[in-house]
Amino acid sequence: MVDRATLEATLDGLLQPAAFKDYGPNGLQVEGRAEVRHLVSGVTASLALIEAAIAAGADAVLVHHGLFWRGQDGRLTGWLRQRVARLMTHELNLFAYHLPLDAHADLGNNAQLGLRLGLRADTRFGEQNLGFAAPAVDTTLESLSARVGSALQRAPLVVAGDGRPLRRVAWCTGGAQGYFEAAIAAGADAFLTGEISEPQAHLARETGVAFLACGHHATERYGAPAVGAHVAAQLGLTHQFIEVDNPA
Repeated sequence: MVDRATLEATLDGLLQPAAFKDYGPNGLQVEGRAEVRHLVSGVTASLALIEAAIAAGADAVLVHHGLFWRGQDGRLTGWLRQRVARLMTHELNLFAYHLPLDAHADLGNNAQLGLRLGLRADTRFGEQNLGFAAPAVDTTLESLSARVGSALQRAPLVVAGDGRPLRRVAWCTGGAQGYFEAAIAAGADAFLTGEISEPQAHLARETGVAFLACGHHATERYGAPAVGAHVAAQLGLTHQFIEVDNPA
């Protein structure tokens, strides 16, 4: 058991949220009970995850996608009221780390995805150095696509480039399709992320660099449980990851 402030300080010390310009607040988003024994991690602070954490007897929840984002008007109505009400009724602490959880060199979403794909990053690129790049372990796009599908248990959407042999692969989890041009400039022959928007298909065809959209949720399933397990071991807490499937 630890007090909430110790857990917060440990997470902040590990993930360094002050170093990032982000789309919402990182750290403690909803304050619950002062003492924490059981930590649950998940991808998104959805109602389904909150209910599952309550059922599991959690004292705190650690997520990548929290409740509060830039542009919200601040009113606790509808779905947001429902989630906050459940957290507060059960005195459940909610910790959320967005870009800091993507960026951590060992435990973050990008590092953990690379680990599962056998990619060892030797370069960072893009805004706030969120993108990772590594020597390719597959020389063909077909082999890389099969590796991704096997690791993530879903087939990626692939926009083929010019069929070049793969020497370098770049990736950035989640909705990082806007990093494609930076990945190309960094020398990638293929770029992996969660989502694709209309312009990236044209860029892939025109530059010859392949684009793989592998699923926002699917690419970001690994950072929160890695951090949760690490911090729980450090502080003597119990920890479990709760998966709430999302096809996006």
